Amino acid sequence: MIDMFSLALSHALMLLAAWRLMARPDLDDDDAVGGLPDTDMLGRPREGPKAEDGANA
Repeated sequence: MIDMFSLALSHALMLLAAWRLMARPDLDDDDAVGGLPDTDMLGRPREGPKAEDGANA
């Protein structure tokens, strides 16, 4: 029972991660600049350094 639960949970989490990655708008955009977006996944403004501040340098 525990083995089936842990197997199902780990596969469900991997499926969720793959789904989130495939839903990214910059996945097929060759001109997209790397770095952090200005908002988090809930649409709130992100705290901390922006991509323009040289965070990727």
